[in-house]
Parts: sequence; structure tokens; C-alpha cells
Amino acid sequence: MKKFLFIIFATASLYSCAPSGNGELTGVPGRRGYAEPTPYGMVFVPMGSFTMGSNDQDVAWAINAPTKTVSVDAFWMDQTEITNNQYRQFVEYVRDSIARRLIGEQNDEFVIAEDEFGNPIEPPVLNWEVPIDPEDEEQREILNSMYYSKEDAFYGKKELDTRKLFYEYYWIDLKQAAQKRNRYNFETLSYDQGEVINSLGEKVKVDNRQSFIMRDKVNVYPDTLCWIADFSYSFNEPYTASYFWHPAFDNYPVVGVNWKQATAFCIWRTQLLNKYLSADGTTIQDYRLPLEAEWEYAARGNLDHSMYPWGGPYPRNIEGCFLANFKPLRGNYIDDGGLIPIAVGSYEPNDYGLYDMAGNVAEWTANAYDESAYSFMHDMNPDYKYNAKPNDLPAMKRKVIRGGSWKDISFFLQVGTRSYEYQDTAKSYIGFRCVRGYLGAK
Repeated sequence: MKKFLFIIFATASLYSCAPSGNGELTGVPGRRGYAEPTPYGMVFVPMGSFTMGSNDQDVAWAINAPTKTVSVDAFWMDQTEITNNQYRQFVEYVRDSIARRLIGEQNDEFVIAEDEFGNPIEPPVLNWEVPIDPEDEEQREILNSMYYSKEDAFYGKKELDTRKLFYEYYWIDLKQAAQKRNRYNFETLSYDQGEVINSLGEKVKVDNRQSFIMRDKVNVYPDTLCWIADFSYSFNEPYTASYFWHPAFDNYPVVGVNWKQATAFCIWRTQLLNKYLSADGTTIQDYRLPLEAEWEYAARGNLDHSMYPWGGPYPRNIEGCFLANFKPLRGNYIDDGGLIPIAVGSYEPNDYGLYDMAGNVAEWTANAYDESAYSFMHDMNPDYKYNAKPNDLPAMKRKVIRGGSWKDISFFLQVGTRSYEYQDTAKSYIGFRCVRGYLGAK
């Protein structure tokens, strides 16, 4: 009966594509218009052109940010840096999905192995409708493998083993797919000459469309030990013990997250919203880390040639108060109101409504770092990416960070200052925020 209904549905769909109307070119009828609503927690940054690069003398003599006029498309950007509590939603999703997967290996109720037409789903997807019962002895026994063993337990406490919180994610490498030699040959009906670098860094032949789908797997828990590792002879153990998980820091920017973890967060966030919208047949553009040019354009807040997001040449206002969280004076960290990162949105936003585009924590961008990138990047939506292979030299794993942080001097807070960190490195002064492309032109 299900198969019969499917045939009816398929037939109806085909009929809907049949020629109709008065013979004029009218486009496909019945399509709904689309006006993108403002995403929760994001602000709109309109398309525009600006002079990218330093607006101050190059005090670091880095020679890496010459001025260049570039244009960027419109996009949405998170109003603040991603907070501990927001990132915790990601961590708890991964925790719960692992728990369901483990239970599902022995209890079919926790996985969905067939679609509504009885076709097998391979691999099976998780069934989130069935709740985990903490009183169920069998389920408790299965989930024991997610906790520290007795040998690793501290004072015998039963604690989640965060080393097991891995998230597997996928993306399509469109840049490799777009290369001419990798295109589908319509004469031979095959990908006869193509080669791609897969996610393991291996050069392989293009067999089919799957060859462009990349896979990676990362542990999602922040590196809480970075607070100690980043600073020698400094007492930061309390931050390691409580910064990420204690409610007192819920609204503080997440740190200890490397570039790959931040990228995985963006992909998970896209999947989270698309799954919710799928019932309505709507999808959105992907959440992602901002391009370096997008970040600088947004940080400038439509104030051309300004050194800082607030427009002036100094990090203080006319009343002498500092305008961001950084390392002012000669190491007087607290004169701006914060010793370490402080709650997001504590200072005034720029003219686009974005908070903390200078100071608090530096932010990952999507782009690889190259000192001469401005000389070869396009002037329309400039973009330089490199998927570093595991055995690449460290210099190939550099990613651009922007904005400066609570431990940096004011030079690094300038909107045109570039810096970098290695993609597999987590620091106590680096966080991130997401952007999302705007559907349409505005």
C-alpha cells in the first residue's frame, strides 16, 4: 500500500512539471516568495565596499596588511562572541547523541532504520522522540562506558569522560569540485581525469560525487587546561576548574576552542536549524566562520579609515574610560574593567550593533594566514582557504585571528591588524562568532 501511495505521489509530482498555462514563459507557478527573517542573536551587515588594511603605522613591522579596496556581499553576523552556555548546547548535543547511539546498539527504539515507505536507512538515524530513562538499569549499565573509569575517577566521583565526546561532520569541497579537470565529462559520462585531496591529505582519483564530500571528526570539549598552559608562573587553576562549566561564566565568551572545533560548531548549528525548518521545506545558507574581509568590514561599522570599531584613534572615550577589554597601560589589566574575558556585550556596540569587535577575545576567521594574501586575493569577497593536511608543516596550518584579546595591547585591537594561530591550537584568549550569508541582495 505504501509503495502504491508513493507511485501516486511521484506521478502527481511529474504532472505538476508538465507544460501548462497560455504558452508564455511565466516561470514555475506556485512558488512562494521568500523574505529572510532576522536570525536569532544576529545582526544584518549590508553589502558594501571599503578600504581593507591598516590605518596606522605598522608598529610590528609585519608588512602583512597593505590597503586595498574590496567589496563584500551582505551577511548576518552574531551580535556577540559565542558564549560558554551557547557552546555547551553543542557539547550536550554530542553527549546525548553518543548516549543514544550506544543504547541504540542494543535497543531498536532509539534508532530509525526505515523511512516512511519502508526503505532501509543506512546508517540508521537517531530517534530523539524516545527519552532516556535514568532509572532503567539496562540503560545505566550501557552508559557507564561514557564515564571515567575507577582508575581515573577523582574522589570516586562519577564524571563524564569528556575525552570521548567526538563529533563527526561532513562538508562539500566545492573549490575542488569547481576545478576544470574535476568536472563531470558529459561525453564519457564519467569523472575521467579528476583528482582530489581527501580529508586525510591523500591524493585520490575522483570516482563520483562522493569524492568531494569531506569528513572529519573532532573532540568538541574545550581545552580547559589552556589557562595554565598559556601562562607560565601564573596561578590560573581556578579558571581551568570552573570557567567553562560554572553558571557564573555562562555569558562569557567560550575559549579553549581550536579552529577545527569552531568550524564543527558552525556545521552543527546549520544542521540544527535546517532540521527544524525541514518540516516547512525551507533551508538557510550555512553558518560558518567569517571571511577575514567580512570580519574587518563588520568591525569597522561603516566608519571608513577608522582604527577602532568606535571610530576614534584612541582606545578611550572623551571621559577617559576604556572602550574595550584589553591590556592597557603597562599591564594594568583591570583598568578597563576586566582581568580575563568578561561577559559579552559589556561595552557599547559599533554602528552595526556588534559587540566586542575589539578586545575581550580574539576571533577565529575562516581564512588561512599568508603574509601576502592581500596581494593575490580577489577584490570581490576576498577568500583564501587551505585545508591543511595532517603532515603539513605548521606554517600551512595558520589561520587568521582578528580583534585582539584581553591579554593584548591596543595595537591588536585595531580593525586592520592581522594575526594568526595554528588551527589545532586552543588558547585562553581566542573565541569565535558565526556569520550566515544573506539570501538575496541588499
